[in-house]
Amino acid sequence: MSKNTTQKENVSTPAKVYDFCSKKRLILGVVITVLVVFIAGAIIRGIHLAIEFKGGTLITYTYQGDINTNEVVDAVKEIVGSTVTARTGESLDSGGKQITISFTSDEGLTADRQTELTTALREKFASNDLVIYDSNDVNPSSGREFLLKCFIAVLFAAFIVIIYIAVRFRNIGGWSAGVCSIFALCLDIFVAFTTTVVCGFSIDSNIVAVILTILGYSINNTIVIYDRIRENRNLMPKASLNELINVSCTQSLTRSIRTSVTTIGTMLVITIVVLVTGYKSLLSFSVPLMMGLISGTFSSLFVAPVTWSWWKNKNDAKKKKSK
Repeated sequence: MSKNTTQKENVSTPAKVYDFCSKKRLILGVVITVLVVFIAGAIIRGIHLAIEFKGGTLITYTYQGDINTNEVVDAVKEIVGSTVTARTGESLDSGGKQITISFTSDEGLTADRQTELTTALREKFASNDLVIYDSNDVNPSSGREFLLKCFIAVLFAAFIVIIYIAVRFRNIGGWSAGVCSIFALCLDIFVAFTTTVVCGFSIDSNIVAVILTILGYSINNTIVIYDRIRENRNLMPKASLNELINVSCTQSLTRSIRTSVTTIGTMLVITIVVLVTGYKSLLSFSVPLMMGLISGTFSSLFVAPVTWSWWKNKNDAKKKKSK
């Protein structure tokens, strides 16, 4: 090894290098834990499809004074016998108070059923002077079509990412690196989905927004790590793949933590504000996204590079045996 090469290696190597590649059991443990939590959440809490994906009815009433949405939910649930949600707001036209009730339904809302529901609510909340403002049946086919299009978009994006990483990082084994980055991305999305199930949130358009946000965040972090590995390959030509990964992840650790604290902290503030103001419908976006971002930080430093190292080392060992 030349003197210049030695100097480059010394400059590029941090004072303390963490052994990321030895954490295979940690990664496996995290994956198994998330899977167990998801199964437990699905059994205990159930998986609830939102009205736009399952079909149902939206009814809006104007009202006076203060109204307890939990009591409204209980009253409507006794009549329709399905999952009910209720949220309050203000009319854009008059500025008056409104409450929007939604519930899943296969048959839609007939005139008799609407009359029965309105009469029951007026009797129970007589002091609130409820007046029906609008009612609509939601066709689930449009929501399912939207969900399918989003799923296809995610698959297409994953395919493009694999090709991009394969071409850009071809000198360090691009195809395997691309596949491992998608594996890490799947873990992040699964964590967000598990959070949605465990918290009892409905699967709605918010989870689609969460998935698309995590896709960009996680892939960006992973590419930064791969780019550092590629640079260190030129600076440390005689280093093993595990050494390159450990050095590169250690160098990127501070940046990843700072970026994560900023983004996750922002979502935490939003979650707190939502809880304080009572606009809880936004929780199904902020909480899963926050957990997905935490997973994205972990997966970009551990899952993607370490599984890629395992894959490459296993293939190299097979090639040596075949020779």
